[in-house]
Amino acid sequence: MGSGVEALKVVARYVDGRIAKGLSQDFFPNKDRFHIYVADKPPGEAAEVLLKELKAVFFVKDFVGDAQYNERKEYIPEDKPSGRKIEVTFADGEVLVGTTLGYDPKRAGFFLFPADPKSNNVRVFAVTTAVKKVRYL
Repeated sequence: MGSGVEALKVVARYVDGRIAKGLSQDFFPNKDRFHIYVADKPPGEAAEVLLKELKAVFFVKDFVGDAQYNERKEYIPEDKPSGRKIEVTFADGEVLVGTTLGYDPKRAGFFLFPADPKSNNVRVFAVTTAVKKVRYL
């Protein structure tokens, strides 16, 4: 992997249900593809991921997560989120709640910062084509 850029832990979820987990250094919201260095591939070999095939990219704290943890989907009064509160419903029915700084349906996607600070997701890049509905809260 290149030098100088911190590798982020990402989980790419495809619209067809596939999941790719690994490290990425070249994800940019304005690019149509990025690369994931997958754990079970030889070092230095990356899988190319095309944005148009994805539902969302989850930037995570760790790959294991806590399946027992029930993430809260609403804000509580002591939360001080920056950005606009938003509820995103994906075409597959999954709902995420968080804040966004720049939702624009004409763009390829947008970042969502989860409502729950204990979430394993640091932020989520939702791909516009996989989103059914966006509602401001």
